[in-house]
Amino acid sequence: MPMLHRIMRFLVQYKIFQEIAVSETCFGYAHTPLSQLLTTHGKLSMADFVLLESNPVMLAPWHKLSARVLGKEGSAFGAAHGDDVWGFAAANPGHSKLIDDAMACDARLAVGAVIEGCPEVFRQLRTVVDVGGGDGTALRLIVAACPWISGINFDLPHVVSVAPACMGVEHVGGDMFDHVPKADAVYLMVSLLEFSLFSNIRIFIY
Repeated sequence: MPMLHRIMRFLVQYKIFQEIAVSETCFGYAHTPLSQLLTTHGKLSMADFVLLESNPVMLAPWHKLSARVLGKEGSAFGAAHGDDVWGFAAANPGHSKLIDDAMACDARLAVGAVIEGCPEVFRQLRTVVDVGGGDGTALRLIVAACPWISGINFDLPHVVSVAPACMGVEHVGGDMFDHVPKADAVYLMVSLLEFSLFSNIRIFIY
């Protein structure tokens, strides 16, 4: 399988896999810490994130990027699918789950690092709201590490309606552009570059 061999040699060069001797005349490949992130098992797996970003739904907007840059169309995703990513997800439960699973991957990696590196951030808090919290993974990690905190997982109604129940976490449906539940602390694990300037202003007002 010469083509597979070429692909694996390429991945070895980028340290995604490592080459190991199986015998005096044969060699094989083994995981590295990087490739372990791409497996479907393990608590820090990023496989669902890769599956989302390589999904045809997410790749199609790249073909609309030039028109977006030239100002001929609105968002690239909207030009490809006729709606923004959140509206598309609401109408397509399968894609909504892909997004939730991918965001859970990111949360497990990021929130674990914050809890370990900055535990003092949580000591004086009693209530925390995760805006756009998806299936509640981030808050589940926070509440497990800081059981004195009550979490509010705030996301669109179609998202929280399928979020798993968790002790110490309340799922609340709504729109962050209309209101955000009150709490000691509110956080948003998303890039503000995903929204327009006007939307960003509304986020900071609320």
